[in-house]
Amino acid sequence: MVIAADGAGSATRQAHASAFRPRITTHRCRYIWLAADVAFDAFRFEIAETEHGVMQLHGYPYEPDASTVIIETREEVWRRAGLDRCTERESTERCAKLFTDALGGHPLRGNHSQWTAFRTVVNERWSHGNTVLIGDAAHTAHFSIGSGTKLAVEDALALAACLEEHPALPDALAAYEAERRPVVASTQRAARASLEWFENLELYLDQPPRQFAFNLLTRSRRVTHDNLRLRDREFVETVEREAAVPAATPPMFTPFRLRDLTLRNRVVVSPMDMYSAAPDGTPGDFHLVHLGGRALGGAGLVMTEMVCVSPEGRITPGCTGLYDDVHEAAWRRVTDFAHTHSPGVAVGVQLGHSGRKGSTRLMWEGIDTPLPHGNWPLVAPSPLPYRPGVNQTPRALDAAGLAAVRDQFARAAERAARAGFDLLELHCAHGYLLSSFLSPLTNHRTDAYGGSLDARLRYPLEVFDAVRAVWPDDRPMTVRISATDWADGGTTADDAVAVAAAFTAHGADAIDVSTGQVVPDETPDYGRSYQTPYADRIRNELGVPVIAVGAISSWDDVNSLILAGRADLCALARPHLYDPHWTLHAAADQNYTGPAAPWPLPYQAGSRTPPTGRTDAPRPRLAL
Repeated sequence: MVIAADGAGSATRQAHASAFRPRITTHRCRYIWLAADVAFDAFRFEIAETEHGVMQLHGYPYEPDASTVIIETREEVWRRAGLDRCTERESTERCAKLFTDALGGHPLRGNHSQWTAFRTVVNERWSHGNTVLIGDAAHTAHFSIGSGTKLAVEDALALAACLEEHPALPDALAAYEAERRPVVASTQRAARASLEWFENLELYLDQPPRQFAFNLLTRSRRVTHDNLRLRDREFVETVEREAAVPAATPPMFTPFRLRDLTLRNRVVVSPMDMYSAAPDGTPGDFHLVHLGGRALGGAGLVMTEMVCVSPEGRITPGCTGLYDDVHEAAWRRVTDFAHTHSPGVAVGVQLGHSGRKGSTRLMWEGIDTPLPHGNWPLVAPSPLPYRPGVNQTPRALDAAGLAAVRDQFARAAERAARAGFDLLELHCAHGYLLSSFLSPLTNHRTDAYGGSLDARLRYPLEVFDAVRAVWPDDRPMTVRISATDWADGGTTADDAVAVAAAFTAHGADAIDVSTGQVVPDETPDYGRSYQTPYADRIRNELGVPVIAVGAISSWDDVNSLILAGRADLCALARPHLYDPHWTLHAAADQNYTGPAAPWPLPYQAGSRTPPTGRTDAPRPRLAL
């Protein structure tokens, strides 16, 4: 057996790239690995705000009188500072001068040190024949979480154990990879979150010092509000107090105001397509029970599924609409129930048009699969089917078609206002009609509505303006966007900031930041809270309210995101399918009984966890 432990630049991996199939991502910062003859008392993060931009120091002791020191900065800052033209000695001298206080005046020294960019290494396979990768040759994790050596040693231990347990080498290597891959993937997700936090460090420098420290400590999502409170309750309570969180109130149970609407807490029941409407698009008893039950469950804002603005704008025959008087009356029944039986809850409607993703079967009958019969014609910015050879080719909207769809949105918004909705969200995400105008992968137009991002934004903004003009001025409007297409050549995080800025300039009160579902060949980077960094960047770069979504599953995650200043509201979908009373149970779990999570009077007897069989009875002193 050949063990390849030859590091991130592994020659072994390169020589057998066709077998290991590595995927290497180069990131946006430059760093240099140095040392100082002084022992830090702990892992240190130091920040220097220079005339060229922000630079940071990562330092930790490795001997009684020596520390590792890593200097990191964005590529553009590195170039503006002229560090790309410095020798090793010049770099160490300049960095030592920048961080002289942190270093206590000690110099920095290198060891053939060079500025480089961190590369995340992921391999599709870790073994090939009798050769196996371990450590950085198999996977890398950013140095800001300090796990590289730990992962390598754990790899070696697992490999040794698997060789002992499985006499046949192929079986041992397969067992080794099966055991280690989930652990490594989880660590790499945490490292990626930490890496991106430092890449965007400048966004947080205006935060109050203790909130900044809380943000830093929770950046990887491994350390959370709850376990940080366990480590240092006084610190967390100080951060909460300085953020105006009332005493004995978890951050998720603080109110939030959008125009004249005050949400009682920061929890949103995310829009979820139910595919359970009548064939004419009318919501029925299912929607009354589904949305009414979630309204009773304590969330601050309950969102409908995407409500379609025309019969042709539906995704499936089971999708709801707001293009008929019957629809308006049916939705009024839902909002009246919620407002009557759960005073203080807000109910929002999400308006959308399916575009090229319409005329498909119900989700459980074959998602994105065309109907076996009765298909209706589709429209889109460009005649591009969602899946060539599977989905039908849509008709590219001409001037008359654009105007007609815009007016459908406006009429649906007028109905939504009369139906009693408190908030309206324009759906510009997930590859539906307005989203497909925004993405360069789905918009190939050569007229005023295609080409540059500004041009691709033109039609969604026209629709937004038409809706805002008829939507009551005192009620807020939000916009859901896909912040990345997860596909080469598609919408990027930089584009998402520009899109959010444009909608905000036109009067959007908050941006609901989702990702993907625009093209079928996307490759999302799934993981806990995996979409929240996009919301974080928009909020802190533009200073606009955001709704974070995407695998937020625990109340601890919600508290962490809100207190760190990464999001204003958190939308949860699957947790509310699992537990319609998720918010009330989160309050009970945290011993919160305040006004932000009122139990409906008929349910108050259930506000405590029911007793179960005892498992904590005293054990016998002597076992015979």
